[in-house]
Formats: sequence, C-alpha cells, structure tokens
Amino acid sequence: MKKVRLGIIGFGNMGTSHTKNWLDGKMPEIEVTAVADRKESRLQVAREMLGDKAAYFTEGSELIKSGACDAILIAVPHYQHPELAMQGFEHNVHVMCEKPAGVYTKQVREMNEAAAKSDAVFGMMFNQRTNCVYRKMHEMVHSGQLGEIKRVNWIITDWYRTQSYYDSGAWRATWDGEGGGVLLNQCPHNLDLLQWICGLPVRVRAFCHEGKWHDIEVEDDVTAYLEFENGATGVFITSTGDAPGTNRFEILGDMGKLVCENNTLHLSQLSVSEREFSKTEKLGFATPPQTDSIVETDGKNEQHVGVLNAFAGAILRGEPLVAEGIEGINGLMLSNAMHLSSWTGEMVTLPVDEEDFLKRLNERRAASPHKEDANVTFSTEGTY
Repeated sequence: MKKVRLGIIGFGNMGTSHTKNWLDGKMPEIEVTAVADRKESRLQVAREMLGDKAAYFTEGSELIKSGACDAILIAVPHYQHPELAMQGFEHNVHVMCEKPAGVYTKQVREMNEAAAKSDAVFGMMFNQRTNCVYRKMHEMVHSGQLGEIKRVNWIITDWYRTQSYYDSGAWRATWDGEGGGVLLNQCPHNLDLLQWICGLPVRVRAFCHEGKWHDIEVEDDVTAYLEFENGATGVFITSTGDAPGTNRFEILGDMGKLVCENNTLHLSQLSVSEREFSKTEKLGFATPPQTDSIVETDGKNEQHVGVLNAFAGAILRGEPLVAEGIEGINGLMLSNAMHLSSWTGEMVTLPVDEEDFLKRLNERRAASPHKEDANVTFSTEGTY
C-alpha cells in the first residue's frame, strides 16, 4: 500500500475542511476515495470538490462495506461515533474519529473493547496535542520540572458562538442530537489536554448552566471544581457566550508555575521545593527564590493535517499516532462527571456511575424538542 484510501463519513464543517486540506496537497500519503452523507445537498458539494475521484454513499455503513477505502474518518453527530467505529473494526477498516469519542462512556467503552479485538489502527482527532505549547507543557510536567502538582486552573472562554451557529443544524445543541453543549462540542480538546498533561481528577463538582447565553437546551456556560488523587485541586471554566474570551491555563507545582496564555508559555521556576522552603525558612514573609522566563518551543502546530498524516504513517509504517483512539474515553469521563454533578447537585467520584449517567441523559433526550434543520455549513478556518 503506497497511499491510504480514505473514506469521509459526514461532509459538514469538518468533512469539507479535511477535504480542502487534502486537495491542497497537505496529506501526500492519503487519497480521498469515498464520501458518505445522508443529505443530498452535502453529497453534491462533495461531488463538486472531488468529481469522479471518489465514490458516494448515503450511509456510512454502506461506505464501510463497499471496499472503496482502507480507512474512515468519522465526522458525523456525536452519538454515531462509536457505532460507526465498531462497524469499521468489524470490517478491518482503520478508524480516525472526530472528537468527542462519543456522548457517554458506557458506549465508548464498548467501542474500545471492539478496537482491542481488531487489527485496525484507531486514532482520535485530538489535534490540539500537535500544538507546540501544549506538547511542551506535557513534556515539562511529565519530566517533573514543576515537581508535584498542587493546583490546575483553566479558563477557556474564547469559544464564542452566535445564535446562528446553534440554529445551523437540527442536531446542534440538543440532548437528543448532540448530547450536550460546550463540554461535548468545543471542550473535548481542552478536557483531553487537561487529563493528558495533568492526569484525571478523582472528584468533580460542576455547575453547568443550560441556555444561559443562547436559546438552546444544553449547557453554554460551565464552572467546575476538580480534586486530584494527590490532593491537588483545580478549576475549569468555559463558555460560548464570552466576548472577548480568555484562554489561560495555569499549572502550579511545588517547584514552580507554568502559565499558557496567548500561545506563550511563562515559567516561574523555584530553586527549592515550596514545601521544603515553608518548613525550613525562618523568616515569616520570605518567599522561595524564583527565576522567570519565556519557554521556547519548536513552533510547530500541525493541527488536523498533522493528526491525519500521523494516521497515514501509523497505517503504512507502524508509526505513532498523535492520539490513540482508546484515549478518547478519558476526557469524555470528565465531561460526563461534570454533567452528572450538575444534574444531581453533588460531588461526583470518577469513574462515573455509567448507568446513572445514561439514565439521566436518556430522560433529557426523551424531552428534547424537535428543531428545524437549517442545513448550513460554516467554514472552520481559524477555529480549533
């Protein structure tokens, strides 16, 4: 196999974006050979972009069975992600899944079990892991440079969305169609990065405000308190209603503090552990000696193109993925915990009670009102 024949399932915002990148020559080891979408209007867009280079299908399942591709990229509404991935594994087709891995961890766990029984390559579209600043944060934290983590704070409110965004599709911002709001659509990247860099918390107390800034039934504003196994605490704040928004990620360890803001890393490095300094210093108002600096990175930020090129490399030569597909359950576990905590008004311990979460989610799905489908596709250029 010289090139990976890729089938794209779902030709909305992300499907068209990936196709444009391929047509621009950014993925030399991939050949887009098939597209599936239930909307004829979107298939027509695909035909205009790809012509006779690709085969066209109404259902993703038909594409998977057709033999027209070696791998699939799943870019459909969230509930369908695990189902289509498992069909891919059944037919020994390699799978790249857009975030999130699914809506509830019980189904994603079944997907991961199916992946383990398959020889197919399974990747997750966590493209923010390619960002040089987050890669550097991961490296510094895991090397022990900051010492033991004491506190994690992330305010990520630069996900601003208008009402027209939410009105663009019948599935958007509904419990039955999307399965959640900002936590399921925008923040899977941030929740993945948080757990990838800092590890998963063990307890969560969250306040998810539904329809606070938009005419929607799901959450568009969230504040969550986190507790980690070592006693560290954290706060995670997100919204699609803040303009201007903020993206500031702080990690405090006993050996210093790392702050990521405006794509720049600021390091305040202590020369001695704060814990040791506190116990041994004789002056009551003294502070540990520190050195402040801007952290240099390699400057690379390949995003979706980087994830898909690594996917091709994994299939063709066994090279590492940017993110293994089975890792998708971790960030989803965190968002499920936030939802469940907000619904119950209580602290939630991870792993979440999957049956209780699914029961409460299904109650919301049953009450989810029908929305008219505007069938609008937006350009994702310049977004995450």
